[in-house]
Amino acid sequence: MEVITKKLPRREREKLRQRQEMLDTALSLFSEKGYHNVSMHEIAEKAEFAIGTLYKFFKSKDDLYEALMLELSDRFRMVLHEAIEHEGDEIEKLRSYVKAKGKVFCENASAIRLYFSETHGAGFTVLSGLDEEIKRRRKEFLKKLAMIFDEGIKRDRFIKMADPFVLAVALDSLVNAFLFLWLEDPDQHPYPEEPDAILNILFKGLLIK
Repeated sequence: MEVITKKLPRREREKLRQRQEMLDTALSLFSEKGYHNVSMHEIAEKAEFAIGTLYKFFKSKDDLYEALMLELSDRFRMVLHEAIEHEGDEIEKLRSYVKAKGKVFCENASAIRLYFSETHGAGFTVLSGLDEEIKRRRKEFLKKLAMIFDEGIKRDRFIKMADPFVLAVALDSLVNAFLFLWLEDPDQHPYPEEPDAILNILFKGLLIK
């Protein structure tokens, strides 16, 4: 992303820098006070931009929030797609995915807390379309994750215990469970450093053979 940005004209780079400053400031204020308790004037003042400049980038607070969440989604998508394209066999790709998702989740914990507290909060109906878009992107990624299970089954690395897409959903849900435990209490429930701590729940199961 940084390499691409450097290729842009200086004026465009400056616009991107200003936009990012506005988004970062909004995230800080939303996280501190809650979405509904922050005004566009407050964001502009803290970011040290004129209110008119802020409205040139975002037509409303809803528009700004949507841009913030879609940027987060883009970040996740880029990191996770790179992870599953990792060199190695299917198991190595899944290990790469588990590690990468844990890292990007932990690095963006404030934005994730905001998304789940505000987008899913009572009376927050304006951005239902945003929620649908993020769900669509997640499903798109799950299909790619399912291809790893499908390839592993075809190569006799995995037993076909379920449809590859179901296996992808199962793994993603398992990873999410660990991440949300970490989000609630990082000290009590640290995210595993070794991906096999999560993968073995799926790979080895509970039954004694």
